[in-house]
Amino acid sequence: MVVLGAGFGGLRAVQRLRRADVDVTLVDRHNYHTFMPLLYEVASAGLSANDIAQPIRAILRGGPNVEFVVGAARAVDCADRTATTTAGAIAFDYLVIAIGTVTNSFGIEGVDHYATGLKSIQDADTVRNGVLRNFERAAVEPDAAERARLMTMVVVGGGPTGVELAGALAELKHHVLKRDFPQLDVSAARVILIEATDRLLSAFPRRLQERARAQLVDLGVEVRLSSPVERLEEGEVHLPGETIAASNIAWVAGTAGAPLAIDPAPPRSRDGRIAVSGDLSVPGAPRVFAIGDIAYLPDAHGRPHPMLAQVALQQGELVAENIARDIEGRPRRTFKYRDRGVMATVGRRRAVAHVFGMQVSGLLAWVLWLVVHLLAIVSLRNRAAVLLNWTWNYARYDRANRLLTDDAVGGTREPQ
Repeated sequence: MVVLGAGFGGLRAVQRLRRADVDVTLVDRHNYHTFMPLLYEVASAGLSANDIAQPIRAILRGGPNVEFVVGAARAVDCADRTATTTAGAIAFDYLVIAIGTVTNSFGIEGVDHYATGLKSIQDADTVRNGVLRNFERAAVEPDAAERARLMTMVVVGGGPTGVELAGALAELKHHVLKRDFPQLDVSAARVILIEATDRLLSAFPRRLQERARAQLVDLGVEVRLSSPVERLEEGEVHLPGETIAASNIAWVAGTAGAPLAIDPAPPRSRDGRIAVSGDLSVPGAPRVFAIGDIAYLPDAHGRPHPMLAQVALQQGELVAENIARDIEGRPRRTFKYRDRGVMATVGRRRAVAHVFGMQVSGLLAWVLWLVVHLLAIVSLRNRAAVLLNWTWNYARYDRANRLLTDDAVGGTREPQ
């Protein structure tokens, strides 16, 4: 069995089978698993990359039937049962495709050149470095208009990631950058959240959407609804009838299925995700499965399952069970999603959650968010590191990870 991708779904499938009577090869482009829900914390200087990443070999330690290979998936031949990766070709009896998604620019001009997504630790580091570097430049910039542009942070996309990132950047501005840069009028810095539709958090009940918006506004975030981005240029975001000068642009407006050549080509959704059958197998290839964000499977109401960690985890468990059932000669089960709710944090003591049929916001939702995410982190070491950083940030109104880790020059003054 070969698993492509060590995200939530792929890793869970491997963990369920690592003591079974089956040889498993796990392939991922990185040698670590990333806890994706906390990438925005790295991007806003709250956590470091090491806090939300765990070496895959450490996670799989003790699984004698599991081999791990660093490599990127390139192609799959279903007839020959071969997966081609940058580490070479790998034959399989069963294949699980769990390669996730990539940032979707929707064909909008300039997005690929002038904005940064938030799909990896590298993206999060780029966002953080950009914000910190531009404030360093603003500290020595004599021109007021350019100084304002350097201190303007734009987040495009009003889903959970966009809401969480915008709130975190606003708190970074209020509690940290204001003290780090006493020579700057940091109160003039702007955090702008742009959403093309007329509401934030489309998967949440309307009441919680309004609560999230109110909490963001209370933090000083400028929320622009019904504002589709027309194009990006260097240092500029063009909206209908308005141009925003900004040096920091994060694009979290949507995703598309990660590219992978599959022969024969399976049906795909408009955003490039692989359409799967009820047992999560690829139509026409019963021994090839797709799970997690790369998989497209409508629910009983015809709506695709949300791209959430809990969906990927449950699909990983089912795929492992169905492969075991095949080996034992038992019929496969179909996927039935157990919805445990959705939640998003906005900032300190600010969050919204729809769990167990209840709609909660504010402090209670924030505590629920903290507990759920802390328990979901894979390793005990990472849990301890995240808890320590969260406690420090809360008690000291501080952010621990404010190092500039790229090679760009911070200021604009000439060397002495």
